[in-house]
Amino acid sequence: MSIKRKACIAGAFEHPTRKAPDKTVAQLHAECARAALEDAGLALQDVDAYFCAGDAPGLGANSMADYLGLTRLRHVDTTDTGGSAYLIHVAHAAQAIAANKCDVALITLAGRPRTEGASGVGVGSRLVTAATPDAAWEMPYAPVTVNMYALAAARHMHEYGTSAEQLAWIKVAAAHHAQYNPHAMLREPVTVEDVLASPLISDPLHKLDCCVVSDGGGALVVVRPEIARGLGRPVVNVLGAGETIKGQLGGAVDLTWSGAAVSGPAAFAEAGVTPADIQYASIYDSFTITVLMQLEDLGFCKKGEGGRFVADGNLISGTGKLPFNTDGGGLCNNHPANRGGITKVIEAVRQLRGEAHPAVQVPDCALALAQGTGGLLGSRHGSATLILERA
Repeated sequence: MSIKRKACIAGAFEHPTRKAPDKTVAQLHAECARAALEDAGLALQDVDAYFCAGDAPGLGANSMADYLGLTRLRHVDTTDTGGSAYLIHVAHAAQAIAANKCDVALITLAGRPRTEGASGVGVGSRLVTAATPDAAWEMPYAPVTVNMYALAAARHMHEYGTSAEQLAWIKVAAAHHAQYNPHAMLREPVTVEDVLASPLISDPLHKLDCCVVSDGGGALVVVRPEIARGLGRPVVNVLGAGETIKGQLGGAVDLTWSGAAVSGPAAFAEAGVTPADIQYASIYDSFTITVLMQLEDLGFCKKGEGGRFVADGNLISGTGKLPFNTDGGGLCNNHPANRGGITKVIEAVRQLRGEAHPAVQVPDCALALAQGTGGLLGSRHGSATLILERA
């Protein structure tokens, strides 16, 4: 069953906090939930479906539904694929609405890694712990997040001649956009030279190739189309979605492509559009290499041509062919709970509503893509793609 135009995103909210020592994680979830519902013109008592992932405290949905006072739930989903989970939640909410399982779905994310000093980069982080089946084989080699992305970057450079200068252009574009976002952690524009002069963190990735660590969160409200049309807000349709998990492929490991090569085509096929039709793209940017590989795998350019595609300002709104991450993205704006997927959807919704900052708003934006990745490019990760449309 297709979800094309079967559900709409009616509410979206990004928490302005980037460091929250005075708030609990549950409180951040609640503040995001109430604000997204207010944005939609709805209330907690209207919600009959709740979606959350591993960032939710306690027993996940059990704890948060009770904390939020959601008393009318008839559908719950706690799918967790890391940073891509919240895009999957949008797709699953649309599926549930299309199947008459619910009418108003609430999706929340929140976390305090900046306050708690939990960047997720240390050995033995949540991504690879003693209880996971891969731990016995990988932990002896001390994998950390940045190393696993650097591994993919090095391989891509080896195979296709991608350069550090080309990767730097992704940061340059993100920083150009972030200067217009008053909530962004890093608002200073940078040059390619600035990126290359920043400390080398894990060869070939420099400090400015890496995303920020922030507290905060976000929430989305997905509703039945007839409900959306009665709310008096701009309507954003869900056109298509795709999801997958890419792992070790039974030993046939290839680090030069991401799960977007599977989730992207599925989303485009369901939506009935092509990459050439997309006017704005929110691309998961935990590291610059994450962006480059996903752009290739989504079909915006051929495999191996990502370096040339992102260079010379091609991702800058008003200048380049494909405006991306006009809020500054994970590289400059925020990366709440070390999971940046929900903010990718939120900025895509802003663009489609015409509510992005005027300096970065894509004129007459009618078709947008949001892409999420969760996990490690160098080992295993989830991938999710959404195609969204201004009604």
